[in-house]
Amino acid sequence: MRADRLVAALLLLQARGRVTAFELAEELEISVATARRDLEALSAAGIPVYPQPGRGGGWSLVGGARTDLSGLNAAESQALFLLLGPAGSGDPELSSALRKLIRALPATFRSDAEAAVRAVVSDSAGWGEQDREPPALMRSLRNAVVRRLKVRLEYSGRGGRSTERTVDPLGLVDKDGVWYLLAGTEAGQRTFRVDRVTSAEVTDLPAQRPDDFDLSAEWSRVVAEMEQRRSLVSAVVLIDARFLPVLRSHFGRHCEVIGQDGGRVRARVAAHMARSIAERLAGWGAMVEVVEPESVRAELARIGLELTGRYAKGPDVA
Repeated sequence: MRADRLVAALLLLQARGRVTAFELAEELEISVATARRDLEALSAAGIPVYPQPGRGGGWSLVGGARTDLSGLNAAESQALFLLLGPAGSGDPELSSALRKLIRALPATFRSDAEAAVRAVVSDSAGWGEQDREPPALMRSLRNAVVRRLKVRLEYSGRGGRSTERTVDPLGLVDKDGVWYLLAGTEAGQRTFRVDRVTSAEVTDLPAQRPDDFDLSAEWSRVVAEMEQRRSLVSAVVLIDARFLPVLRSHFGRHCEVIGQDGGRVRARVAAHMARSIAERLAGWGAMVEVVEPESVRAELARIGLELTGRYAKGPDVA
């Protein structure tokens, strides 16, 4: 979780007054690029952290070295706790850390900081869905990543077949409520869905982690590859412009406007199979016209015949 790194970076700045991205990376055992992004995130949130170029430069916390949070003004403390509050809402340890940080503030700022923590709630469940709790194994996996220890996993694949393997944990990612573990294996780097991990045993063996590994950059690469696989088939459709936002909500980044056709928008949508596109569009009826390819049109026709065969005569009456 990046929130704990941001707190650690802030406290390090307060203790030293000035640090370089390299020094922060060494202290927190992260890449220099990640350290630089964390410092930029603090600055963007309104914390008085500024870069100083040139020899002897680095990142400084305006006001000099401090050992507590008493140097923050009211606006800066609110910015910090607005940034960290949602992250701590589901983590008892981080919530405890936030309470301790609040107590370190001047008394006049504490009420506003507490209000900032409560101002934003992160709710990962969609409408009509149950809350999605992090998998029970998260604590073990998180500790293995931090301590750089190998993990023996029992993993259930797509076909339900269970396999055992020993991996080098590299990082954990929360993707819309679903957790993924990036890890090194004998076959190279792999991505595991944590909810398919049936057991995880942290060993005493040191894990291998590339010195230049950047979790954010690596996850972006994984997402790009996955999105490419999910969009192997595309279709051109015509739709009334007022319904375009709804179409985009169905296809996400795989919906692209490519032109106009009279009073309608011409768009390209994509998925991993022609059948998947047809299934998403079938509920639109005549509101969407598929121009091409023929494979998607044929799938829509098949779905239409199935529905007609079942419902055209109406319900059976005993």
